[in-house]
Amino acid sequence: MIKENIEKVRQRVFAVCARNKIDPGKITILCVTKGRSVGQILEVVNSGIDHLGENRVQEAAEKYKLVTPAHWQMVGHLQSNKVRDALGIFDLIHSVDSVSLAQEINKQAVKINKIQDILLEVKTSPEVRKFGFKPQALAEVCEEIMKFQNVKIKGLMTIAPFTDNAQEARPYFAKLKALRDKLNPSWLLSMGMSSDFEVAIEEGADIIRLGRVIFDDNV
Repeated sequence: MIKENIEKVRQRVFAVCARNKIDPGKITILCVTKGRSVGQILEVVNSGIDHLGENRVQEAAEKYKLVTPAHWQMVGHLQSNKVRDALGIFDLIHSVDSVSLAQEINKQAVKINKIQDILLEVKTSPEVRKFGFKPQALAEVCEEIMKFQNVKIKGLMTIAPFTDNAQEARPYFAKLKALRDKLNPSWLLSMGMSSDFEVAIEEGADIIRLGRVIFDDNV
């Protein structure tokens, strides 16, 4: 089932790219493995997807040793006390949502002589439960984080409100792209999940974070 689901996802990515004259080669499918077994993840890797995302450091640490080679990326909220462990696992951290977290990442990265790639999480919607920087504060935040020598900003990330109508996510993705274009047009955009990834691609996503549509039936 997983292999078939991945093929369907690829077909949908190619179709939306063809409609919008987008190079499908620029779209990275990041498989979110939260709650999934090692066997399921290995099936994903064997189907040609080696970019894997995890929400929790401890869960990633257990899988990291058993699933290689792969590019592991942190997509969930990262607590400062988990940073040291996270740096040993993740190539890219999507969810940097405070200057203090970036500072701790830099501090721990210095210790292991690593330049840690990060994305800044932006709160594009008014939902109270969402983490992220306020759009109006982003320019100042970037200036501050760029002072850290062992942290490299690679782009921006956002999570649109969940809705049954994917089109309702479009304004949030468009807002992130506008912010990116103003700050650094070469930065990556991580946006779009199983319910809205086609709209995200239309609005400029480089990385789409997919879980249910890869692992579950009838999604």
